[in-house]
Amino acid sequence: MYAEQFQESLKAVEAAREANIALEPRRMTADEKDRLLETYHPDYRMDQFDVLTAGPNKGEKVPKELAAILQAHSRIAKDSVDLNAPDYDVDVLIIGGGGAGCSAAIEADEKGAKVMVVTKLRTGDANTMMAEGGIQAADKPNDSPAQHFIDAYGGGHFAAKRELVRKLVTDAPECIQWLNDLGVEFDKDENGVMVTTHGGGTSRKRMHAAKDYSGAEIMRTLRDEVLNREIPVVDFTAAIELILDENGNASGAVLMNMETNQLYVAKAKTVIIATGGAGRMHYQGFPTSNHYGATADGLVLGYRAGAKLLYADTLQYHPTGAAFPEQIFGALVTEKVRSLGAKLVNVKGEVFMHPLETRDVAAASIIRECMDRGNGVDTGDGQGVWLDTPMIEKIGGEGTIIARIPAMYRMFAKYGIDMRKEPILVFPTLHYQNGGLDISLNGETPNIKNLFVAGEAVGGIHGRNRLMGNSLLDIIVFGRNAGRMAGDRCKEVTVGRLTLDHIDRFDAELKAAGIETDVVSPKLLPKYTPDFKYVCKKAEVR
Repeated sequence: MYAEQFQESLKAVEAAREANIALEPRRMTADEKDRLLETYHPDYRMDQFDVLTAGPNKGEKVPKELAAILQAHSRIAKDSVDLNAPDYDVDVLIIGGGGAGCSAAIEADEKGAKVMVVTKLRTGDANTMMAEGGIQAADKPNDSPAQHFIDAYGGGHFAAKRELVRKLVTDAPECIQWLNDLGVEFDKDENGVMVTTHGGGTSRKRMHAAKDYSGAEIMRTLRDEVLNREIPVVDFTAAIELILDENGNASGAVLMNMETNQLYVAKAKTVIIATGGAGRMHYQGFPTSNHYGATADGLVLGYRAGAKLLYADTLQYHPTGAAFPEQIFGALVTEKVRSLGAKLVNVKGEVFMHPLETRDVAAASIIRECMDRGNGVDTGDGQGVWLDTPMIEKIGGEGTIIARIPAMYRMFAKYGIDMRKEPILVFPTLHYQNGGLDISLNGETPNIKNLFVAGEAVGGIHGRNRLMGNSLLDIIVFGRNAGRMAGDRCKEVTVGRLTLDHIDRFDAELKAAGIETDVVSPKLLPKYTPDFKYVCKKAEVR
């Protein structure tokens, strides 16, 4: 598959492979990491951020693309629908049909609540499906939730809300058991013991996986459970505005059919936002590993209604997105490839970093290698570095790649690249929304009662960087938690008069701030034009 332009570099990689396998690069010091991130990580490009001048986070910076939709007008006027004649009336309305939404639906249903899930695409069209490497849990004799806490809290630059991290790690083993009991086919040895591996920034092997389609397997199981419980799911229907009652409590949402644009009113005693991430906003022009509907909808809905964001200025750029061939730009190359032994190698065949540094450090290292040191591989459309996948079979034996990462093998084989024999080209891809809506320990937003949030739409669980495997974990831990809490809360809620007054209030705030815009939000779906360019096609990223 690789053209003549790659051959000289490929020969250098192959010649150095045996020595590179034995090489153990040192990990960076804390000071070295800080300097690297401040110089090369996209989160530190101040020219790519705007300071909000309206809303609960006024005075704080967020990506320019996010600022434009946060400080935008609603898609509807407050009198667009008849709030006195709701089309749906439920106890728990869940917005989003991914892993967090389905986990919440199962637990709320278990509480006896009348539950409904709405999702703008199909159930399971979510970043959960895109997660490959695994899910963390400290359930082995040489590990503990305390050690998991240290890894996760430190990996997030000590910026996470401690109580949320504590819940994440202490609930993790029980959540693995819950998934196993539901039917998730985790990798197990001949004795039925779950196989675990390392992830970047982890001090123990606590990554549980189902080959390299862990998210898809978890999503399959959760979706089946929702269907088996006959929980109502309304597909191809987006929530475009939250509804509050006269007391300012979350009391439902205005829904829009994605095919007909018809509007519906869903009244609810409690609402759970589980809308996922923002990769399809393509911040700074980066490609993304995210599914088609990841456009920060939940952040917009919550923000306009008055919910505060936390760490909305920090995103995760996964260090290994596919950089070649062009057809799969940005597609996720799971960290599990590196945990199995593959190392990152530059155009000269040199290993330039420890393969299991945290994701932000690894991404910044690759950007530095390509754009500053001049050691990137020119793909013809951009830059990348080699991920030397043949190392895996030399370390683990023939057949390891097919046995442990079959989805990765198939993705590249489709384009004539045999990753068992040839390295693959990678470059950072926009992967995860570290920031999101602020929640308390019970999953509720502090300033809007009866509004719960779960999954990637939450801020504060991972601080300013997330470790591999903690996203699949957080959708289960906090999805289940939100479902339980909402399922209990709805039993004591009396909904007041429904209103959309917050739309006018927010418009007035925009006007007072001098913001003139024709933008309406949420965005719902990305828009691609012929001149759209990914950052990895440009000569520089800084």
